[in-house]
Amino acid sequence: MVPQCYASRTVKRITSRQNPLVARYRAASRGELDGIVLLDGPHLIADALDARVPIRQAAVASEAHADAEVRGLVARLTKGHVDLVSATAPVMSALSPVRSSSAIVALADRPAPDAGRLYAGAAALVVIASDVQDPGNIGAIVRVAEAGGATGVVAAGASADPFGWKALRGSMGSTLRLPVASGEHADRAVAQARRHGCRILATTPQGGRSLFDVNLKMPVAVLIGGEGAGLAPALVDAADERMTIPMQAPVESLNAAVTAALIVYEARRQRNT
Repeated sequence: MVPQCYASRTVKRITSRQNPLVARYRAASRGELDGIVLLDGPHLIADALDARVPIRQAAVASEAHADAEVRGLVARLTKGHVDLVSATAPVMSALSPVRSSSAIVALADRPAPDAGRLYAGAAALVVIASDVQDPGNIGAIVRVAEAGGATGVVAAGASADPFGWKALRGSMGSTLRLPVASGEHADRAVAQARRHGCRILATTPQGGRSLFDVNLKMPVAVLIGGEGAGLAPALVDAADERMTIPMQAPVESLNAAVTAALIVYEARRQRNT
């Protein structure tokens, strides 16, 4: 039986986990499809539609027709001529990478990096995450960057893919709106920031100038290191200034996303006074 939310169109129903579409979604969840990202759950799909990110295909749980939120998304996807399929619960558990499968998942175009937007405005504020390997941390960095008014984020070096499904969920959709670049070596990311007139600030657990004494009103690119090792010494040495967040002993360091949050909001405070 075709769910009520598809009443106006003929929708293919998938009942086998061996369907080729399942393999495509799984490849997308592993980041193996060039230019394609997996959107898991109603929230991300709604954010993608709002941000005008092209959605290529979507799968909806057969039993989700009673959910008003899903019905609304199906209507929007139908209006946008997105290819839709209905899937049984076992198939949805294969399509959705989360432990408790979502009611709707989709494949969308990966937003292209835009250096013009990344460094837009009179005083760019860009977070360069170097070797931040936890997808949740990358997602949280992007989320706080958007919330605090940063102009963009660069996930450099061995950082997790900000468009991987875990990072996208961690960003709560911010990655679909904020300019985000990835795949660059940190040195090249720094060089690009300099070409756009940014002063380079390297975060260090100790020995740097206090965050609250650094001028963040000017265009800046802030380097934040990965879990454990932090920034590579060469990156710290090449920066224009070292910056340290004051901490009460015996705490020696902070999570990368927390570090980004404190810096972005201190920049916001300075720029609004």
